[in-house]
Amino acid sequence: MSFSRIAENRIREAMAQGEFDNLPGAGEPLNLEEYFSAPEDLRMAYSVLKSANYRPLEVELLNEVARLEQAIAAAADDAARGPLQRELAHRRTELAILLERQQRTAK
Repeated sequence: MSFSRIAENRIREAMAQGEFDNLPGAGEPLNLEEYFSAPEDLRMAYSVLKSANYRPLEVELLNEVARLEQAIAAAADDAARGPLQRELAHRRTELAILLERQQRTAK
């Protein structure tokens, strides 16, 4: 029995057992705009990285900056805000350096 036949049989069994019934985004159209906006030679690499939940360092830093900004807004007093503000300044500097480095290598 060929691999494709085995895979097809397993998919049919899973469908019959209802394993695909409550998947996120079920019944919604796929948004392929982001996929096709990427350069053709990089699409597969981007897809693999996205499937592996890989996030570039600049995305992680942006998320950290947003988290710190929220924590500062929610902080009760200046004593609690101080360390958070220092950490925020550090992360923003890291992000600025990273983006500057990327711009220089892109030229």
